[in-house]
Amino acid sequence: MLAPSLLLRALGKAPPSTEVSAPLLPRSQAEMAAPCALTLPSPLSVSSSSPRRSRRSGVVAMASVGQKVYAPGVAVSEGNGGLPKIDIKSPHGSEAEIYLFGACVTSWKVPNGKDLLFVRPDAVFNGQKPISGGIPHCFPQFGPGPMQQHGFARNMNWSITDSEVIEGDPAVTLELKDDSYSRSMWDFSFQALYKVALHSTSLSTTLKITNTDDKPFSFNSALHSYIRVNCSFVKETKSYSFTKHIIVLVLTSILAVQASISGVSVKGLKGCKTLNKDPDPTNPLEGKEEREEVTFPGFVDCVYLGAPSELTLDNGLGDKIVISNANWSDAVLWNPHLQMEACYKDFVCVENAKIETLLLEPKQSWVAEQKIELI
Repeated sequence: MLAPSLLLRALGKAPPSTEVSAPLLPRSQAEMAAPCALTLPSPLSVSSSSPRRSRRSGVVAMASVGQKVYAPGVAVSEGNGGLPKIDIKSPHGSEAEIYLFGACVTSWKVPNGKDLLFVRPDAVFNGQKPISGGIPHCFPQFGPGPMQQHGFARNMNWSITDSEVIEGDPAVTLELKDDSYSRSMWDFSFQALYKVALHSTSLSTTLKITNTDDKPFSFNSALHSYIRVNCSFVKETKSYSFTKHIIVLVLTSILAVQASISGVSVKGLKGCKTLNKDPDPTNPLEGKEEREEVTFPGFVDCVYLGAPSELTLDNGLGDKIVISNANWSDAVLWNPHLQMEACYKDFVCVENAKIETLLLEPKQSWVAEQKIELI
């Protein structure tokens, strides 16, 4: 059972504390009512930062700060709303898109053309509101709290610091530093480095947070991954005849019926401590997950404390997606059900998270990795 102090802070009934704790920061009602081959190292923890950048064999670096020539398979183009985005393409046929606004991965296509990520139909690409979908960042706050929902990292422009080719596959590193906007909410100096590496059937990310201030700070974080669970994988084309177009629409409609959210499940969470925000997000129920497979029969919003390093998602269409991590200690499952009636059958959020507040001393760093793989 969770300590009373944890639950009190989770419910916002205890004063802030700088000690390491595990506050629940529930999703706001306003947000939920809105329309709609890398080998992971052993878990990394707080470490001293160093300006020296390690290199491995098979790594070709092609870009650094300010350069506009990128490694093979990496390009920058204009995306939705005129926002700049990074296009990365693997020689194996996989592709990904990353918007500099929020460092948000909005698309990841495996060689057969399937896009395994989902962007909500109400997503706005205007550089003012966080992009709703893909893999948004939650930093330095998860959920509601003293600053804006999920923190400011998803609502700021990141910059490209490096691109490289690792064993034939492209990777790009993005950077975020404090400025007057972030300091208006969180008065600390920091550096966030986010590396995205593309492989044939997997997408891996590494997030490194460094305290560049002269005083300690505390934070928590998450990758709010939207995983597609419907069948809208038909690639756009202008060469369809009218008859072929009708056939595609009919087949898509049939498959969409088969891809009910009820066919989706997540394995690997049995035995975890839970903070379940159904039926009342403001008064979560503490418990323990007893199911081998967690399903999505209705509204789901649940925090899993002490989650394992690997979860398996069945998308209801015969695909198995393994979501593994190093140093993300917790997990969150979310599906808004009828609160987003237009799109709730199209995605589930399987989020790697650090719910426990983490304290970093000056010059210390925290690193966490994630890999999403189609098997």
